Amino acid sequence: MQFTAQQIATLIQGTIEGNPDVTISNVAKIEDAAEGFLSFVANPKYEEFLYNSKASIIIVNESLKLEKPVSPTLIRVKDAYSSFALLLEKYNEIKSKEGKTGIDPTAVVSATAQVGKDVYIGALSYIGDNVTIEDGARIYPGCYVGDNASIGKDTIIYAGVKIYDSCVVGSKVIIHSGTIIGSDGFGFAPQKDGTYRKIPQIGNVVIEDNVEIGSNTTIDRATMGSTIIRKGVKLDNLIQIAHNVEIGENTVIAAQTGISGSTKIGRNCVIGGQVGIVGHIQIADFTSINAQSGLAKSVTTPNTALTGSPAYDYKSSLKSQAIFRNLPDLQYKLSNLEKTVAELTALLSEQNISIKK
Repeated sequence: MQFTAQQIATLIQGTIEGNPDVTISNVAKIEDAAEGFLSFVANPKYEEFLYNSKASIIIVNESLKLEKPVSPTLIRVKDAYSSFALLLEKYNEIKSKEGKTGIDPTAVVSATAQVGKDVYIGALSYIGDNVTIEDGARIYPGCYVGDNASIGKDTIIYAGVKIYDSCVVGSKVIIHSGTIIGSDGFGFAPQKDGTYRKIPQIGNVVIEDNVEIGSNTTIDRATMGSTIIRKGVKLDNLIQIAHNVEIGENTVIAAQTGISGSTKIGRNCVIGGQVGIVGHIQIADFTSINAQSGLAKSVTTPNTALTGSPAYDYKSSLKSQAIFRNLPDLQYKLSNLEKTVAELTALLSEQNISIKK
């Protein structure tokens, strides 16, 4: 597909500098882009590539001041990074409308399932009893959707995803390969003889609209009620979310994070990779947690930044790190001070001068 600079500028509400009729058919990083490619510059450290770029069209910030002339057509916008992301999103939407539809002959779809218009169900996928799949959803090969589950409009379920019975997936959700939604929560009651009795997990998982879930992430069903992923949440690969957890709107969580049962995370939180969060606590809105931190108690103040294990205030941590780096020098100074005091004490003692403590 080809697009002109004018079409792109109209889509992202930008201003053109150069030829509005120049066309592109592909995208690339600014340092790699050739003729016929679109690129963008958002970070000042990449501006140097702008002046020698062979790209046909480059999206830049309105605030960018050129140091010398450039040959590509520029499209100026308020935020080049966000505009480029929007452009890729629209491109994906166009591609999806041209993508596969229909049910592969090798897929198994229950007679009681309700399948909407323009749905794709790939080879060897299984759709259980009373499942609802809304218009435009795409379920790639090798997926499992259990009885009474529902898949929203324009949602994409990539190959090998397993969605257990009664789970609810909203509209425009993306779930990447290998992810499991609705497996049993980790609930076992200790017995007097040292064994454990399994506690039945009879709840479900609810995933609201516009959520994206990375590969090989697991989201456990609730013991009772629902494990809830609110709208706009973005989850990386290899994340474990336990039973009855709730994650607030537009929160983002990086890979290898583990969240224990019944913890409630607020909206617009940012959680780094390999963070461990204990169960039955609450995390306030707009909380930031640094990578590899361990959170053992509730965060009640919004806009808190935490780091370390156990996690504590980020600014206090930086001060502590500065002191820690200086410990060898402080130890040397303390040793010299102790030696000087000892010498002075011995000298005063020789002169029969007492020291009041």
